[in-house]
Amino acid sequence: MKKWLIPLIIIGVLVYTGYNWAVGFNNTAVEYQENAKTKWSNVESSYQRRNDLIGNLVKTVQGAADFEKSTLTDVINARAKATSVNIDASNLTPENMAQFQKAQSGMSGALSKLLVSVERYPDLKANRNFLELQSQLEGTENRINVSRDRYNESVNIYNKHIKKFPGSFLARLFNFDEMTRYKADPGSEKAPNVDFKF
Repeated sequence: MKKWLIPLIIIGVLVYTGYNWAVGFNNTAVEYQENAKTKWSNVESSYQRRNDLIGNLVKTVQGAADFEKSTLTDVINARAKATSVNIDASNLTPENMAQFQKAQSGMSGALSKLLVSVERYPDLKANRNFLELQSQLEGTENRINVSRDRYNESVNIYNKHIKKFPGSFLARLFNFDEMTRYKADPGSEKAPNVDFKF
C-alpha cells in the first residue's frame, strides 16, 4: 500500500465524521427550534380561546342594564389591544415577547376587574350563561399556564442544545440564535396584599 494513501484515508474519515456531526447538530437544532415554535403557537391559541370567551362574556354582561359601562369599556379595549399583538413564531425577540405579555397582562387586569364587579350583581352571578363562561375562562387560564410552561420547556431544550460545547461553534456558523422564554409579569413575584374588610 502506498504511503500517501494512508493520510488521504485519514483525512477522508475525518471529513466524513465532521460532516455527519454537523448535519446531526443542524437537524437536531432545527427539530428543537420547530418544536418550540409549535409550542408558542399553542400559547397563542390558548390566548385566542380566552379572547373568544371574553367576547361572549361581555355580551352576557351587557344584558345587565345597570352594569358599570366603564368596566365593560375597559374590557373591550383591553381585548382589542390583546388581539392586535401577535408574534410570528420565527420572530420571538425579547422586545416582541414583552409587548405581547404587556397586552395580555392588560387583558388579565381588565378581566379581573370585570369579575370582581360582577359580585355586586346577584342576578348576573346567577345567570347560567355567565356561570358557564366564567367556568370556561378558569379552565382556559389553566390551559394558558400549561401552554406557557410547555413552551418554556421546549425553548430550554433548544437553548441548551445550541449553547453546549462544541455545538455552540456550529450554532454560530448556522445562525441558530437563543430563543426567548416566556417570563412572569413584572411584580408578580410579590404576594398580593389581601385585605378582608367587613
